[in-house]
Amino acid sequence: MRSKLVQVILMGGVLLAAPSASAQTYDPRYPVCMKLYEWGGGPFIDCSFTSLPQCDASASARPAQCVVNPYFAYAKGDPSLKAYRRQQRLY
Repeated sequence: MRSKLVQVILMGGVLLAAPSASAQTYDPRYPVCMKLYEWGGGPFIDCSFTSLPQCDASASARPAQCVVNPYFAYAKGDPSLKAYRRQQRLY
């Protein structure tokens, strides 16, 4: 009986000590993300940039790296982007 109680207490402790699952860190609304590296932990990811130069300006003099967002939603159904690309090819 005591061994069962000890097992239940140990399992409860293991479940409480386990880290919680994190959600997706990349925001699919922005095409560029900045990975900011901090002491004692993994990178902090900030996906709030619309271009690489904008991200580079914000990341200067910091331990950071700008990357293309792998989860960026390219707005496949947005007709304005297709028209813009079509106009670019005509020039």
